[in-house]
Amino acid sequence: MAIDFTSAVGAYQRAAKAADSAFTGKAEAPKAEGGDTFLGLVNDSLNSAVKTGRQAEELSLKQITGEADLKDVVTAVANAEHTLETVVAVRDKVLNAYQEILKMPI
Repeated sequence: MAIDFTSAVGAYQRAAKAADSAFTGKAEAPKAEGGDTFLGLVNDSLNSAVKTGRQAEELSLKQITGEADLKDVVTAVANAEHTLETVVAVRDKVLNAYQEILKMPI
């Protein structure tokens, strides 16, 4: 069974738009524990991952010009690599869950 990532992404985007439009009125979105919505937690996590990658890139460029210590660059790149591996692992789990949902009998 081939995975159609475009369909999965499209389904997620439609669900996100539906959830967003449902909460644009005066009613507030349901809160998860900790006071954040699930979408907010996902956005924060992804923004943090992007920020980590950008910091590693900036330090790499600074090291080329001699403005940064090599140890700091290696640490930042290792952190960015670990973050990317985590994002990929979470993506794989989401896709596996999506596949399991598709396999469920109606």
